[in-house]
Amino acid sequence: MPKGPTGQKRPGDVIGTAIKVAKIATGEVVDETMAGKEYAQKGGIKGGKVRAQRLSPEKRQEIAQKAARARWGEKGTLAQ
Repeated sequence: MPKGPTGQKRPGDVIGTAIKVAKIATGEVVDETMAGKEYAQKGGIKGGKVRAQRLSPEKRQEIAQKAARARWGEKGTLAQ
């Protein structure tokens, strides 16, 4: 049986998928997959902290300046 991105079991054919969807719709089976926004938020919270720890202070500053220029344009105080 194929597995989804987080390891959940999924039917491998169209009929199996249709049966699974029907069972979820009738309440026989609880769909345990996370919604896209929740999944992204959970990963982003963990990933952001780890990434910040791995970056050097110079690289973090470079990324922050690039983000500020993108947000505020070249007229801000960070313009080079």
